[in-house]
Amino acid sequence: ESNETDTELGSVVGWGRIKQFVQKLGKTPDSQSLNLSHCDLTATDLVELGTLLPFLAQLEVMDLSWNDLLGGSLQVLAVHLQHVGKLKTLKMSGCRLTAQDLSALGEALDSVPMLEILDLSWNAGAGGGNLHYLTSHFSSASALRELHLVDCQLSEADAMSVGELLLLLPCLEVLDLSSNQLVVRGMEDVASCLGSTPHLRSLKLRMCRLDHGSLTVLGMRTLLHLDLSCNKECGGGFSAVAISLPLLTHLKCLDIHSCCLTEEDVLVLAQAIPSLGELTDLDLSSNKGAGAVLQTLLHDLPLSKMKRLHLSDCGLSHEAYHALATSMQSLTQLESLTLSWNKSVGKNLQWLLEPLQAGCKLQELRLSSCDLMTEDMLHIGALLQLKILDLSYNSSVSDGGWVSLFGEASGLKELREMDISLRPTTSLSASPWLPALLDALPQLPSLCHLALKRWALTPGEWEKLQKAISQRNVGLEWDEVAMPGSR
Repeated sequence: ESNETDTELGSVVGWGRIKQFVQKLGKTPDSQSLNLSHCDLTATDLVELGTLLPFLAQLEVMDLSWNDLLGGSLQVLAVHLQHVGKLKTLKMSGCRLTAQDLSALGEALDSVPMLEILDLSWNAGAGGGNLHYLTSHFSSASALRELHLVDCQLSEADAMSVGELLLLLPCLEVLDLSSNQLVVRGMEDVASCLGSTPHLRSLKLRMCRLDHGSLTVLGMRTLLHLDLSCNKECGGGFSAVAISLPLLTHLKCLDIHSCCLTEEDVLVLAQAIPSLGELTDLDLSSNKGAGAVLQTLLHDLPLSKMKRLHLSDCGLSHEAYHALATSMQSLTQLESLTLSWNKSVGKNLQWLLEPLQAGCKLQELRLSSCDLMTEDMLHIGALLQLKILDLSYNSSVSDGGWVSLFGEASGLKELREMDISLRPTTSLSASPWLPALLDALPQLPSLCHLALKRWALTPGEWEKLQKAISQRNVGLEWDEVAMPGSR
């Protein structure tokens, strides 16, 4: 009985120490989740944290991210991980980890057999041939489901270590190697071992300098989410994977924005689309070479399932835009539509919005720099579920157009964010339409963010606007040029 009392007393005292330590760092104590990110932790703090782990036996999540003074000190914490055997998530992004830290963490892996999520992103020391100090300690009994190594400066040797690690991770569902220059040989090492991860659902290879030969990853039949964005060297190479693309029958999200797609690439995608019957998210933004033939792809999309369609800066031809407009009536589940930087939208927004059903689910509409005109503003108020509206960089809209938009505010009760900013090189007076905006604000009960950059106001108008938004707790985004009295 005495031992039990001592144990209970020790737990109370221990929890008191934990609360004091966490609150000192400006965080909220939680026995299951320890979030100490962005706390400027030092090596001394790690020593103290290590002594507290015996009192956190129920801990499942530990986030130490963005504490760049921890590099080289992880050993003092790792030796105490045996006390948190239920740990499932460990995040140490941006901590300047060293090879010594990776080795210490690797040696402690047996102490946390339930670890499911490991995020070591933005640690350059994890690359440069050092990754094996960690990966060599994994065993086939690992329960790891997610591995995040974004921007770790992984070398060819590190890519080989990743490949060897994949052979030991049968439960892996998410692999994120974005912003690492894997090039051909490195990607081959990874791709050759992906078949050992039968449950892999999400593969993120954004900005990895992939080229035509690296597109072999498209053969992963189990993938639900594939991100190949910002790999400009891929452009013109999709014809080489025309056979493997249709194998991605479970794919729900495909992100290939900023990949320098050619017309031939789009035609290859169009041939594969009928096999991708589960696709709900497609991002083809910033592929100017695709716009002239996008209509061939749009016709075959599983329109009734699409939730997000992003086609910004695609050089949409009038034929492609008309094909999109024709498809709108079938896009009954669409929640997000992005068409920014496509000049074919201007004067033609009516074609796009009028076919939408009364129960339209569209929540996000981005039409920045689309050469919109006054008549285009007349059709936005009918989007009753809209939460995010970006109409920035459309100085072509007349004062009457903005008045018309705000006059339809009663239909935008769900709207949370609105951006009508002008280009940095432009400045216009908001005086003609400001009264309409002030009248509209009470009819926008959900609005929490309003961007009005580069619109000029008189001191009196500025005071009225500030009063109106302060009563509503609306965040206002502006720049100094738009401040009253600025020159």
